[in-house]
Amino acid sequence: MSDTATPDEFSPAVYAQLRRLQVRYAADGQDLAAYLEGLCNADYVNYWDYIELESLLSLQRPLTKLPDERIFIIYHQITELYFKLCLCEYEQIGALAQPTLKELLLRLERINRYFDKLIDSFEVMVDGMDKQQFLAFRMALMPASGFQSVQYRMIEIASTALENLTDEEKRKALGQVPDHEQLFGCIYWKAGATVEATGTKALTLVEFENKYSAQLIAHARHYHERNVWAVVQRLPSDERESPRLAQVLKQLDVNVNVNWPLMHFKSAVRYLQRNPDDVPATGGTNWRNYLPPKFQRRIFYPQLWSTEELEDWGKGWVERVLEEA
Repeated sequence: MSDTATPDEFSPAVYAQLRRLQVRYAADGQDLAAYLEGLCNADYVNYWDYIELESLLSLQRPLTKLPDERIFIIYHQITELYFKLCLCEYEQIGALAQPTLKELLLRLERINRYFDKLIDSFEVMVDGMDKQQFLAFRMALMPASGFQSVQYRMIEIASTALENLTDEEKRKALGQVPDHEQLFGCIYWKAGATVEATGTKALTLVEFENKYSAQLIAHARHYHERNVWAVVQRLPSDERESPRLAQVLKQLDVNVNVNWPLMHFKSAVRYLQRNPDDVPATGGTNWRNYLPPKFQRRIFYPQLWSTEELEDWGKGWVERVLEEA
């Protein structure tokens, strides 16, 4: 084709696309010809470049020579990528000024699907490493802990009203209308990284708060009217009462607050429980009291559960996990 090609030399499909591009770029005051010249000089996109494969595969930097440490690192990186997928959906849910049941179900079912994959895959951690290797390389990780996953905390905050993530007694002491900073001071996870003998904050929690407290408080403000339950309240009344919606919300509640922590508990029992003494977690978390849902009783949507279900929250799961461990 010559430089003086006429529109007739293009196929109708190509010409139609050029017209669309002309409209798009003209709306922004841009010169389509300049962009097309850049396209002529650009290379094709390859799979390995597009997903940054070499960079991705270079991100595993074990601290020991024990081979199973790589499993530990890679699995946690996979977990964080799934969390990022979830947060993409939460952000789109929060942006729904006039949500519809169809759109909300689509996003919530995606999040549940991601957590289903995570829960199913956690056997990689439970049974996928040599116990003696784990007990050896874990000592090089102190005080790092999965407790410090900020994305998981962001998921919790985006799922429900901040009040549902706080210690009830501490929250009552704040007065009628506590602000986000006050509520954040009562957040449940602060009790999970305390030194059991003294009750003081473990270094794991101190470092986590130093790095992320401001970001998480800002996140809580952002999701004050954007969290999942707040968006549900913006649905038309008939859609808000959908049995399917209640089912999906309850599954999210169970996935995040019961099944996912219990997989961690099962892993901790597998690697850290010994008779007569338990092995402490690397981050100093009091894992036997922190991980089981029957103790923490984190519930995103208490309005959807019966009194009996709320009273028995997590108990059956915990007992079964302990029997299987």
